[in-house]
Amino acid sequence: MMKFPKQDFIFLVSGIIIHVVDIGVDFWVASKYFCEGQYWWGILILCFRGLSSIVIQLFSYEWFKNDCENPNPEKLKWIFLVHFFHCGIFIRYWFALKYGYQAAFKEISNGDVSETEHPNFIHKQAIDIMTDISMLKIFKTFLESTPQLLVQIYILMERDTNNFCQYAAIILSFCGISYSTANYQISLRKSLPEKDEFHVLSKLVYLFYKLLTVTSWILSISLITLLSVRGSVFLLILLWSCGFCWTLKQHTTFCKSKVMEYLYRTVIGIILIFTFFNIKGTKTKVCISIYYATHTLLTLGVLFIYLFWKPFFTKEIHFTIVSILTIVSMVLGIIFLLVYYRYFHPTVYCRQQTYLDEADGESGEKDRVEVGRFQNFIMQ
Repeated sequence: MMKFPKQDFIFLVSGIIIHVVDIGVDFWVASKYFCEGQYWWGILILCFRGLSSIVIQLFSYEWFKNDCENPNPEKLKWIFLVHFFHCGIFIRYWFALKYGYQAAFKEISNGDVSETEHPNFIHKQAIDIMTDISMLKIFKTFLESTPQLLVQIYILMERDTNNFCQYAAIILSFCGISYSTANYQISLRKSLPEKDEFHVLSKLVYLFYKLLTVTSWILSISLITLLSVRGSVFLLILLWSCGFCWTLKQHTTFCKSKVMEYLYRTVIGIILIFTFFNIKGTKTKVCISIYYATHTLLTLGVLFIYLFWKPFFTKEIHFTIVSILTIVSMVLGIIFLLVYYRYFHPTVYCRQQTYLDEADGESGEKDRVEVGRFQNFIMQ
């Protein structure tokens, strides 16, 4: 049976607060740039915000339609209006609070109750809604937070200023991006009964693997942008094209609508610029090896360009800090990646635990529960 414990409800409430604060921070940062006369930076921040919000509303509304077995036209019209005003995520948070509170705090008997009041149904609803929210936040992370972070790093390095608040904000952004990817992976595995769930050590190793690899790659892109904005844009477009073509080759079937499916593949192509995303739930040893080997070569290549073609940049304190962080995080990230897949991936880790449980006479079988659109989908 799926479980939605009290700690998940606490994380849910915290997520709502963080989401509201994040909206306020975006507008505060944009207004700050406008006040300083940096209009293009302010417009860019708002464009990232607007783009991610539009994509989130489209997917959220599409999922609401798909989840309704007998859709009520009036209800769908109301839901459409809420999404039109960019408040769709708050509807999902409302349902998450409703089912999450019932699952976490209310004692519901297994006796003669309706299907919608059964504990299994309520816990599953809470988990499924949280998985949807986590997926939408993944879209937001890589359509908004990550590009904004690139802009912040570029501005910091270009201006050559030392501002503790800026450094702190950048560090928190890196942590937020990696936490978002890890949280989604945890939520996704919890919603798929055939997938083994994360244990504490697996969560920590996975979090560090994502934090370090994403940090190294974003810093590398920042260095490329400082070297040549056009070159950076060209590289990002090239990487997106490769990611998009890969999704086409995978023949994904995540959305029922063909138009939404192509939008989904477009968004996945953007995510693949920054981190690996397994979109079919199949083995990806070769793909992930090629992916991170390519990132490593590009990172080393841009550092060599600076050392031999632009040596005057290496005297800047920001370049020294960024280059050291890039190399260290890249090496540690690859180490954590190898350790994670060798010892702490849930499939490997749980296989070891199941062997020990069976040796003690315990069964390793799980309850099978019907799953939805994520059944053939897993992020690595």
